[in-house]
Amino acid sequence: MPKPMDKGRPPMKKGVLGRLMKMLFRFYPVMMPVTIFCIIFSSIAAAIPDMYIQKVIAIITNAVDNEIPWEQAKAEVMPNIIFLIVLYVIAIAAVALYSQLMAFITQGCLNKMRQSMFKGMQDLPIRYFDTHKHGDIMSYYTNDIDTLRQLISQALPTLLRAGVVVITVFGIMLYYSFWLTLLIIVGVIIMFMVSGKMGGGSAKYFLRQQQSIGKAEGYIQEIMNGQKVVKVFNREDKCIEQFDEINKELQNDSYKAHAYANTLAPVVMNIGNVLYVLVAVAGGLMVLWDGFVNFSISGMALDISIVVAFLNMTKQFTGNINQVVQQFNAVIMALAGADRIFTLMDEEPETDEGYVRLVNAEISPSGEITEVDHHTGQWAWKHFHKAEGTITYTRLEGDVLLDHVDFGYDPDKPVLHDVSVFAKPGQKVAFVGATGAGKTTITNLINRFYDIADGKIRYDGININKIVKSDLRRSLGLVLQETNLFTGTVMDNIRYGKLDATDEECIAAAKLAGADDFITRLPEGYGTLLTGNGSNLSQGQRQLIAIARAAVADPPVMILDEATSSIDTRTEAIVARGMDKLMEGRTVFVIAHRLSTVRNSDVIMVLDHGSIIERGSHDQLIAQKGHYYQLYTGAFELD
Repeated sequence: MPKPMDKGRPPMKKGVLGRLMKMLFRFYPVMMPVTIFCIIFSSIAAAIPDMYIQKVIAIITNAVDNEIPWEQAKAEVMPNIIFLIVLYVIAIAAVALYSQLMAFITQGCLNKMRQSMFKGMQDLPIRYFDTHKHGDIMSYYTNDIDTLRQLISQALPTLLRAGVVVITVFGIMLYYSFWLTLLIIVGVIIMFMVSGKMGGGSAKYFLRQQQSIGKAEGYIQEIMNGQKVVKVFNREDKCIEQFDEINKELQNDSYKAHAYANTLAPVVMNIGNVLYVLVAVAGGLMVLWDGFVNFSISGMALDISIVVAFLNMTKQFTGNINQVVQQFNAVIMALAGADRIFTLMDEEPETDEGYVRLVNAEISPSGEITEVDHHTGQWAWKHFHKAEGTITYTRLEGDVLLDHVDFGYDPDKPVLHDVSVFAKPGQKVAFVGATGAGKTTITNLINRFYDIADGKIRYDGININKIVKSDLRRSLGLVLQETNLFTGTVMDNIRYGKLDATDEECIAAAKLAGADDFITRLPEGYGTLLTGNGSNLSQGQRQLIAIARAAVADPPVMILDEATSSIDTRTEAIVARGMDKLMEGRTVFVIAHRLSTVRNSDVIMVLDHGSIIERGSHDQLIAQKGHYYQLYTGAFELD
């Protein structure tokens, strides 16, 4: 099998945020513009009150200086106050609306992304799962997706709101005074220099942190799955030591990422406080300076009302920049998570150039094939010949040929060399040989889990590269040594082999496999709920359900990869009778270490280092007194 690849730590790809935004607008083409409008409106509403506060202060100051009666001044003050109240009420409604919309958009987007990830994952080749830790893949759906939730629901609205406030306030400041605005710009430039210096250093570590989390989760899952082995060999201390190394790596990456980000916000906030003091001092001096010329868009002279408004705007200006800085942590983490998610979504799917389809058919006694749209129990290959523009049908019989096949999981390390196998319909072909000889690899190639390097594999005379993969696999039954049961009832797990199977068909398949006896003794019988890969059943019972699942599919070709290895001798005798019935009229490939299970095979092939060194029936191979003879007479278990 291929070894996991060392992915290293590639830098974050560019354009991740842009791709995410395009995805949001594609998912919600109406809600996103409405949400953005509400955010912009509420942000402007939060920025312009300083103008009205300046007016109110100017009116009151003028009334005091010129001894204008309060009632007259009140007539000018109240419209400004009423306008601000109305504006704030509308702004509150806008905030409430966009908050609800963002919650809906966030969860909806994450739901669609998980769907897209899972759908894409189903199209990935087996090689991908052989070369990536399953815990790391799980991290895409949990940790990485959660970082996107924070980005979409919190960080992005905060950044947009802060940006609008900063732009609006900047325009108002220019309206009142160029000089004070220039002072604030100098302070903001210093803020950005500090932010760029400290923030840039943390970006690469946030990406490393996400990768380290995936690595840690992958190791934890690996140890959880192998707890019995860990305890049997007293490897707890070694596992702890290895986990400590991985966890220390995660700690270091997280420390470096957060050390920058957590220091940044307080530094920027205090720069803002210093700037506030400088504006107050500078503004006061300018007001007291006789003959000071105030340059501004409004042409107004600098007075105390403008300075007070500027102090509020300074707080708003630096405060919103500080909010941007505070979101830096979440943004970088989310972009690192999004980068990993997009990497999964961009993985090349399993290629399928096939065009020969498997169809329901009615076959007359004379052999004439007619395609039908209902299940008949008979199948045919529908072959469209592009050159002639014609369609021909070939009966599905289960004739399998491997012709001088070469293959290696790694192109530089061949696993199979010049392997030829001939399996006629109804034949039982067995593969025996040492671990790593290439037995399971042959069955992987028949299923097209991997493609061969050289040679040909033909199914009913058709090159399997021309057969649509899903149709090819539908015609093959597979029972693996490692049983996989899914959360659901026993009946659901048997029906997994044929989703439209009736209860009667599932029960008949269970009886055929010898599983009916123990199933009927379960608390709820066929309705018993299985969880955790059938952890409430014995290994042998799980294997019997897997055999029943293959039986209900009723395929013309059956592949049994150590199908009875987890069954005791007594149970094996029960299953053998059902298996014999199951194999009647089918082409069967059997992989076995237990040589007693292959004695009645039509052909036994002995593999050694990827080559077939002997082939023949049991009696023929015994008579040859070669490698098979030594294995059979030396031990019934092949190690």
